[in-house]
Amino acid sequence: MKPKVFLEFVEIKSLIASVLPFVLGSMYAYYNYHQLHLGYLLLFFIASSLFHMATNANDNYQDFLHAPRNDDNQEFLQETNVVGVNQISIGQARTITFGLAGISLIIGLWLVTQTGLPLLWMGLYSYAVGYFYAGGPKPISQGPFGEFFSGFTMGFTMGFMIFWIAVFINTYDTAAITWQSTLAVLIASGLAIFAISNIMLANNICDMDEDIALGRHTILYYLGKPVMLQVFAWSYVAGYACLVIAVLMGVLPKFSLLTLLSIIPVWKNTRVFLHKQVKRETFTISIKNATLICLSFIVFMGLGLIFN
Repeated sequence: MKPKVFLEFVEIKSLIASVLPFVLGSMYAYYNYHQLHLGYLLLFFIASSLFHMATNANDNYQDFLHAPRNDDNQEFLQETNVVGVNQISIGQARTITFGLAGISLIIGLWLVTQTGLPLLWMGLYSYAVGYFYAGGPKPISQGPFGEFFSGFTMGFTMGFMIFWIAVFINTYDTAAITWQSTLAVLIASGLAIFAISNIMLANNICDMDEDIALGRHTILYYLGKPVMLQVFAWSYVAGYACLVIAVLMGVLPKFSLLTLLSIIPVWKNTRVFLHKQVKRETFTISIKNATLICLSFIVFMGLGLIFN
């Protein structure tokens, strides 16, 4: 397989959705606990990146595998899906998917032996959601709870779980996991959770007609596009609210509040998406918003670490 096809198959461009929470979680650990385990962090970064690519590859080949073979779907099978367009065999797709996931799993299990069982449960949850969203006999993505679980896949699993694991790896030897500390991490990562989950929601909104043709009756099918567009917009509001609450709780530096300045371009971009939802033209707005929000968060949280 040519490198260009491989990178398209694993959707390398979306890797930023796991890189940014990783950085934020590490900064959170340093701000609240004043320590980092750089070696373990590097290994976790490699493992999470490989798993992210494996999940994308799994989604792509499972979509190709489950798509009905009829005249209405020939365009999707031959001109849209990366597996069909590049004539990737199912054998190749599975080898790449399970190869990437396997290496990630080996690294993760070794980290478990060094840091403790909590990492095992966090990892098992992430692997299960990553696979069953598009895989298995009845993929979650094809049902009315697809957007909810895709929010977990990209928003919760990446925005929160990667954030939380980064915190745990840096603090496993000094701080116990409690309900209070977990809630603090959840709220602190809220901005990333909602920004990243909106990427998948925007994808599903743009693909609504195609999904229906493929037999996927997602929540958009039941509630309609206008309602889900409102959910898309209000998700950003909820994320910014989490940021303010986290600062008031004292788990994020006050400088982090400058991230609120990103509201201006984010709202401008969101208005464009609310007006027009076309995959090739406006879907990238959700990626731009997530990148803008998380990068702003990183910059201003970094300033807080410097001037705290």
